[in-house]
Amino acid sequence: MGGDDARLRAVVALAQAMAAAHTPRGSWRAAALGACEALGGSFAALSVWERGRGELRVLVNAGERAEGEEEFPEAEAYPVHQFPEITEFLHERWAGGGEPDAWVETADGPAGAPPDGGAGLREYGSGYGRERVAALRRRGRGCCVVAPIVLHGRAWGELYVARPVGAPVFGRADADFATVLAAVVAAGISQTERLEEVRKLAFTDPLTGLANRRAVDVRLDEAVERHRADGAVVSLVVCDLNGLKQVNDTHGHAVGDRLLERFGSVLSRCGAMLPGALAARLGGDEFCLLTVGPQADEVVRVATELCERAAELELGDGVACGLVSTGDPIGPVVSARRLFRLADAAQYRAKAARSAKPVVAGRDGEVIRLADAPPRSPHDRRHLRGSRP
Repeated sequence: MGGDDARLRAVVALAQAMAAAHTPRGSWRAAALGACEALGGSFAALSVWERGRGELRVLVNAGERAEGEEEFPEAEAYPVHQFPEITEFLHERWAGGGEPDAWVETADGPAGAPPDGGAGLREYGSGYGRERVAALRRRGRGCCVVAPIVLHGRAWGELYVARPVGAPVFGRADADFATVLAAVVAAGISQTERLEEVRKLAFTDPLTGLANRRAVDVRLDEAVERHRADGAVVSLVVCDLNGLKQVNDTHGHAVGDRLLERFGSVLSRCGAMLPGALAARLGGDEFCLLTVGPQADEVVRVATELCERAAELELGDGVACGLVSTGDPIGPVVSARRLFRLADAAQYRAKAARSAKPVVAGRDGEVIRLADAPPRSPHDRRHLRGSRP
């Protein structure tokens, strides 16, 4: 009974630790460490099955890591063909309604072991387990228990807990308990994903999938601080999608929404040409592109291509595009607000001139004067509104 009580306490502790985590990484680490302690292991890992890439990607390594094992590896992944149980035992075996269960591997290899014997080993024909056995030997571990993690009725990944050479080999009861722990981990991951989705929605425009105004505010404040600290080049491109009202009035708002989505895709594609760029919809027909690092001329080149691609869209009438970069002579940048005013003024100038190319602040003195002057009309106020940061 004492053992059962200890395992119950371990399950509760695992669930509480994952619930207390504030980030996905924190949740993954809590899952691995909690399972490791619950099973009396020395090492644990949590991995996700990335179907599109055909890889089992390691999210976290916890406990006594071997040489070369990072806690949060950036590129530790294994082709699933090396682990046939991923696609078969973690999918085929229970896709028809069966329940997934854990299994044990040892450094001696599963060959010749009873299919479901007292040690909780599975006998994998066709070379099953060879990669894991080799990994155990290479890293000085004596055995491991592997438990599939199932989320929303599909194999999400696996929980892996190992013991060192010389420690007792995991048994059938351990494998069964690992299955329970994997279910607890799945519940914790589901909760974390829901929280992350809420956070994502808070910074995402629901129509286009681009970043929203809140995300731009946060990123631009950070960018200006970095510019003031180390001189990093910060550039802001602000665009108005021309002709949206006419499209809405003529074809309906559903078609207008499709135009916004199409331009959002064009903006995202052009933004990808600039490392680390943030593509966003500020609201209505206004969009922006924020970069930190790329030189001004490179941003101007991409903004020019953006204007050309927007002009090729089936509906609408292209974009009015204004650009400001700290890499140009625009005077001191003391706040994000000044950058926005300069970009807005350049965009207003482009709209008034029906320019097919971006207007760049600092390369046109009138833009600088316009940005520094108070708004002169309701139209100016819309573009130079004080509500922007």
